[in-house]
Amino acid sequence: MTEELKKEGFGILSEINIHEKLKEKLDVDFRKYKILGACNPAKAYEALQAENKIGIMLPCNVIVQELGNGKTEVAAVDPVASMMAVESPELESIAKEIRSKLQKVIDTL
Repeated sequence: MTEELKKEGFGILSEINIHEKLKEKLDVDFRKYKILGACNPAKAYEALQAENKIGIMLPCNVIVQELGNGKTEVAAVDPVASMMAVESPELESIAKEIRSKLQKVIDTL
């Protein structure tokens, strides 16, 4: 996953292993589930220049979870939907580019 994200210009700013955290905090067994905080630095910079509070919506969360039967699901936040609250044509354009890149990564997997 991280290699495919790199091909589209993303780096991973954070990684949360929900499986481990729930075991540590609640002593429960939960399926393998990770939340990756993916960021495309060039597009994040453009977005921050267009709207100084857009950092609230960064980075783009991507989940990787085990579904059972040897299947894994990958899903990503839709940046266009996330940024609908901010009415900015410039941000909408950036969000569409990021959505396209994230979709390409998911389609590759």
